[in-house]
Amino acid sequence: MTVLSDYTAALAQPRLDPAPTRYDELVGADGALRPAWRPLLDVALRLTAGDLARVDTDIRHALADDGVTYAAPGRGVEPWRLDPVPLVLDADEWTGLEVALAQRAELLDAVVADLYGPRTLLRDGVLPAPLVLGHSGYVRVMARASAADPHPLLLTATDLGRTGDGEWRVLADRAQAPSGLGYAMQNRRVISRVLPELYRQASPHRLAPFFHALRSSLLQAAPGDPASPRVVVLSPGPHSETAFDQAFLASTLGFPLVQGGDLVVRDGAVWMRVFEHLERVHVILRRVDAAWSDPLELRAGSRLGVAGLSEAVRRGTVRVVNGLGAGVVENPGLLPYLPAAAQHLLGEDLRLDSVPTWWCGDEANRRTVLGRLDELEVRRIDGGRVGGGRDALRKRIEAEPHLYVGQQPLPLSQAPTFGRGPGAVGAGGAGDLLEAYAPASGAVTPGSVTLRTFTLLHGSSYRPMVGALATVRERHDGLQAARSVSKDVWVLKRDAADPDQHLAHQLQPAYTDASAAVLPRTLDDLYWFGRYVERAEDTLRLVLTAHALAEDYRTRPFSSGGASLAVAWKALHDLCPPGRPVRFDDPAVREELFGDRLDAEFHAVLLDSDRAGGVAQSVAALRACAQGVRDQLSADAWRAFASVERSAAVLATSRHSHQVEEAGGRMLNGVLALTGVVANMMRDPGWHMIGAGRSLERVLQVARLLRSTVVERRGLDTDRRVLNAVLGSTESVVTHRRRHRGYVKVGSVLELLLLDPANPRSVVSALADLRGHLAAMPASTGSTRSERLLDELGERVESVDVRALVALGGARRPHLDHFLADLVAETARLSDAIEALHFPAGPGPRSFAQLLPRGAGSDDLLVEAGGDG
Repeated sequence: MTVLSDYTAALAQPRLDPAPTRYDELVGADGALRPAWRPLLDVALRLTAGDLARVDTDIRHALADDGVTYAAPGRGVEPWRLDPVPLVLDADEWTGLEVALAQRAELLDAVVADLYGPRTLLRDGVLPAPLVLGHSGYVRVMARASAADPHPLLLTATDLGRTGDGEWRVLADRAQAPSGLGYAMQNRRVISRVLPELYRQASPHRLAPFFHALRSSLLQAAPGDPASPRVVVLSPGPHSETAFDQAFLASTLGFPLVQGGDLVVRDGAVWMRVFEHLERVHVILRRVDAAWSDPLELRAGSRLGVAGLSEAVRRGTVRVVNGLGAGVVENPGLLPYLPAAAQHLLGEDLRLDSVPTWWCGDEANRRTVLGRLDELEVRRIDGGRVGGGRDALRKRIEAEPHLYVGQQPLPLSQAPTFGRGPGAVGAGGAGDLLEAYAPASGAVTPGSVTLRTFTLLHGSSYRPMVGALATVRERHDGLQAARSVSKDVWVLKRDAADPDQHLAHQLQPAYTDASAAVLPRTLDDLYWFGRYVERAEDTLRLVLTAHALAEDYRTRPFSSGGASLAVAWKALHDLCPPGRPVRFDDPAVREELFGDRLDAEFHAVLLDSDRAGGVAQSVAALRACAQGVRDQLSADAWRAFASVERSAAVLATSRHSHQVEEAGGRMLNGVLALTGVVANMMRDPGWHMIGAGRSLERVLQVARLLRSTVVERRGLDTDRRVLNAVLGSTESVVTHRRRHRGYVKVGSVLELLLLDPANPRSVVSALADLRGHLAAMPASTGSTRSERLLDELGERVESVDVRALVALGGARRPHLDHFLADLVAETARLSDAIEALHFPAGPGPRSFAQLLPRGAGSDDLLVEAGGDG
C-alpha cells in the first residue's frame, strides 16, 4: 500500500482514546477522500514512503539552497520546515471562506478607523473602554483628527482552525505587521518543483498575482499622488524572527529593505538616507511594531523606528502600512464583541465565528473563567498564554481582570504529515546543523492544522489571497513535537480557465521610476561581507595546507616536517585563537597536539562557531551580513551558503581524518562560489564596497600569516617547508615555481606576496584594488582621510627594501616583524577611516536581542491561539 492509503486505512480503525473528534483534511467521515483530493487520486495514491522521503530531502535541500530560515522564539535561527504533503481545498469550500474573510478585513479596518476617529464603539458601549484602552496596541498619540485614516488596514491576516464538524473558526487576527506572505510564496515555489506531477494535476491558484496586486496597492497608497512614489519595507533587522519573510517581500515587490537608522524625518516628512543626500519616502510597509516605531513619542530609546514618524503620519506626508495603532484589533478580548461591532459599523451579521472567548473584565465572564480554569486557556489581552496553577491564575485574574481572557481550546482539524521521528525534532546543538540535510525516516501521521490567511485592500474592496500558509503541529506516539512544520495550501479552481487570484481584469502595477538606492547601512554590510568572505577563504586554504602537512608528519612530531606542521598550527592559532594560549615550543604540548587532539583541532577551526576567526564563525558572520542585504543578492548566494553548510554537516558526523580535506575542500568551493556571485553583480557602490572589504582583509591576512610563519628562523629544511606552506595557503605556489624553478627562499616569497603588482594575492595588488574601489565611491574626493591613509600605506609598502626585511637578528627577522606589525596596525586604522566616511555616523545600533522582547517587531507564525485540544 502507498502512504496515503495507509493513512486512510489507519483512520478507519476504531479508536479507544477519549480524544475529541477531529476533522481530517484528507479523509471524510465515511472513509473516502475529501472532494478536493479526488481529482488528484491517480497521482496522490501512487506516492510511496520512499517517494515522500525523497521529496522531503529535496524540500530541505531546496529551502537550504534558498537560505530560508525562521528565528523561533527562544531557539534562535532554524531552517524553515515544509511538509511534502500539501493542504488541498476545493473551490466551493473556499468561496464561502473568501467572502467571510473579506468581510472580516473590512470590519477590522472599520474598527481601527473608529477607535482612532469618532470612537462610536466606545461611546455607544459596543466595546468596553477598559478592554480597548488597557491594550498596549492602542496608540494614544494617533487618536486625533489629524491622524485620521479612512482605511488604516491595507493588509490583514487571520489565523483559522476547524472545529470537529469542519467549520472554520478565527483563532486570532493579525493587523500590526502581518507576516508569512513570503513563506507562503516560498512554500509554493518549492512544492511545485519537487512535486511537479501532482502540482500540474491540481493546477491550484497561483500566488504571484496577489503580490502584483500588493505592489500596486502600496504604490497607490502614497499621499499626494506623487509622480514616482517611493515605497520602503521597514524591518527590525536581520535578527528578526521573520527576517527571511521581510527580505523576500522587499525583493519580490522591488522595494528597498530599510531599518530605522536608514530613515529620518525632516520638515515633517520621511526621508531615506542615500549617501550624502536624502530621498523622500511616501509609503512605509511596516514590519516593526508600533510601540517601537517612534522613539520620540512612543517607546523611548528604540533604535528600530524613526524619530518623528508619528508626527509625519499626522501631517499626512507619509502613509504607514498598516497604520500605527492597528495592533489594537489583535486584542483577543475583542473576539466576543465583534459580532456586535459588525452590526454597529457594517449593519451585517458576522459571517466567521471566533474561538469561544470570555473577557475577564466583565464580571459574569470572569466567574465563568474562574470556574473553568481546568479546561480553558488563559491569555493576556496583549500577550500569549499564561501558565501556572489554578491558584496563581486566579490571583492574577482577580488582581487585574481586564488584562485577561479565557479561551476554549478547539479540537483542531488534522492533516497527513510526513514526520521526521521524535529524535529529529528539537535535537539542539549539532542536531540543528544536521536537520536540514539528514535523510528522512518518518511516516505519514496526523498533525493539528492552523491556517494563516491574508486579505488585501485592492482598489475599493478587500480581496483575500486565494491560498494561505498552514502550520501543522506534529505528534509522535501521542506526544506533541517540540516544533511545527508548514504546509503549502492549494485552492483548486472551479474551472481551469478561471483567472489566478480572480485578478485577470485588474490593472497591472503602475510603473514607477524610483531609482535603486544603496543605503549607508547596506554598504556597511557589503563591506563586511567582502571581509568575511576573504577571511573564510584564507582560513580554509590554511587549514587544507596544515592538514596536508599533518598527513605527512603527524607521526613524526620532532622531525623537520613535524616542526613545519607546528608552525602551520601556530599560524592557525594566531589567526583563529582558541581562547587559551598554546605553547608550541613545549614538547609535551606538541606530542599531545600530534596525537588524538590533531583532528579535533581541525574540526574546531572548521565547525566551532565560538572560535574567533574560525571558518564557522566567519561563515556565520558572512551569512548575517548577507541576510541584512538579502534583497540585493541573487539566489545563487544562498545556494553557495547551503553548499558550505552541507559540507560542515557531513564533517560534523565524521571523525575520519580524510574528511577534513574533503569537507574543507567542498567548503572552500562554496566560498569561492560566493566570490563568483559577487563577480556578476552590477558595478554599483555596493559592489565596490565588497571589493574594498576583500582587498583590505587580504592585506591583513597576508601580513598576519607572514608574521606568524616567516619572522622566525627554524633551520633550512623546516623553513623551506614553511615557505611552501605559505605559498600554498596564499594560492601562489604555481606562480613562484614558474618564476624561481622550485627554489624557495624568504626573499622571493616576500617579493611575491608583498611587492608583486602582477600577483593578485600580494599586498601591493590588494592596495591598488582597494584604491580603485574607494575612488569609485560617491563620498570619495581624492583627499578624504581614508584615501590619504591608503596613499601613505601604499607608498610605504612599495618603498620597502626586501633585503632589509630578511636580515637576521639572532633567530628572528626584526625588521620584517616591525614592518608587518605596522602594516597590520595601519590597515586596521584605514578600515576605521573607511567606516567613518562611508557608513552611518553616530553610536552603533544596540543588539536586536537586547532591544526586542519576544514578539516585538513580528508575530509568531506558529499559532498558539485556540489550542490543540
